Amino acid sequence: MKSGVNEMATFRVTIEIGPMDQSRFEQIEALVDTGATYTVVPSNVLERLGITPQFRRRFRICVFGEPETDVLLGRVTLQSLGLKVDTLKQRLVPAELPLIGFGIA
Repeated sequence: MKSGVNEMATFRVTIEIGPMDQSRFEQIEALVDTGATYTVVPSNVLERLGITPQFRRRFRICVFGEPETDVLLGRVTLQSLGLKVDTLKQRLVPAELPLIGFGIA
């Protein structure tokens, strides 16, 4: 029996993106792709928001794409935000994160 959650999927959602200081946000449509590892955002969108590349070869979570590139939400970003994919309803839902216990001696 398939649950529809966390299966391979692609669909579109509307997200808001903005700088770390949360001074402004822009709504954009993004392609959710559970087979993709990283998130890609067109460089012109990031530049318009005042977000600048921090380095050229290594990247963390978000990749500056070409101006015509579709916004793509990948696995690393979804996990970082505590989200999982409901493929049946084609939406993002909060992930139930396991509580890892530890003993005190």
